[in-house]
Amino acid sequence: MTKEKIISIEDRIPKLKQIRKKKANRRLLFLLSLFFALILLVVYLQSPLSKVADIHVQGNSLVTKQEVIEKSGLVKGSSIWAAGKGRAEEALLKDDRIKKAEVTIGFPNDLMISVEEHNEIAYAAQKGGLYPILQNGKILSQPLSGAPLQLPILYNFKEGKALDLFTKAAQTLPNEVYNTISEVYYDPKKNNSLHIKAFMTDGFEVSATLSTFAEKMVYYPSISTQLNPDVKGVIDIEVGSYFKAYDPAQQQELAEEAEEEAAGETTEETTEETTQEAETP
Repeated sequence: MTKEKIISIEDRIPKLKQIRKKKANRRLLFLLSLFFALILLVVYLQSPLSKVADIHVQGNSLVTKQEVIEKSGLVKGSSIWAAGKGRAEEALLKDDRIKKAEVTIGFPNDLMISVEEHNEIAYAAQKGGLYPILQNGKILSQPLSGAPLQLPILYNFKEGKALDLFTKAAQTLPNEVYNTISEVYYDPKKNNSLHIKAFMTDGFEVSATLSTFAEKMVYYPSISTQLNPDVKGVIDIEVGSYFKAYDPAQQQELAEEAEEEAAGETTEETTEETTQEAETP
């Protein structure tokens, strides 16, 4: 039989005491750390470092910095941790001009409000002034104060279906096409409640319906380049696509030219058919 090593209780007691002492020291160290952390937290919460020192705003142009701060409900001197960032963002999004809003904490105790605004896509001519129209179909209540951008001016438009369709078209059309639109008149007819007249920077007028305006105006450059720039008139794209000159005399000339071209094509086709018949043995 092998002899097992026997450890007496007297030998074990010092080791047990040492283990218990280490556990007690660790527990004491944890409690002391927690105590001092709580003290530091209380001191911090009572110090100016826990209060909002300044509020910064970025990304705004339509809305002033003061408007953004007031609408957010954030105030200097309040607790930076109880400022209500979520409530502030929700409050800012209620403004038609603001598309996105985010509130973040900056070092050491500042708040940063970042906003993204809806773009201006046109101006509404109302009450003797120009009122910015945003991409969400809203017309601002305050008229334009500075110089206008190179954007179309809309007449007889109000917030609603017609304006919503136009704003969607504005965001769909290529810039090179949209930038050639100078003025647009909402001109409903009995058989077409969405009819508009658009006046272009090259002097032509476009008669269209808002329901198909975006998809048909894409072809405007190819249509206008085929026309005589000295003969102004209406390009009708409501159903098909045809041009009518303002001057009846010029329109008559265009009609005669079209007839001559058609007759010439018919003659050529007849000649080709005759030639083919003659060549057939």
